[in-house]
Amino acid sequence: MRINDTKFDIALANSGLTIEQAAARAGISRQRFTMILNQKRVTPQAAGKIARGVGVNVTEIIDTED
Repeated sequence: MRINDTKFDIALANSGLTIEQAAARAGISRQRFTMILNQKRVTPQAAGKIARGVGVNVTEIIDTED
């Protein structure tokens, strides 16, 4: 599973949150949040945390094709 940078950026912009605020909503540190975003592949749990942080369904921020 991979988080799509463009989709994530759109979701973050729509949420009106900063990375720090999204990380706090996800219940993880900003450093961990950023590290997950920068990984080529993420676990479903990590993708879920990122999605929860910006307030969207995980399907809105991941690439659906591998």
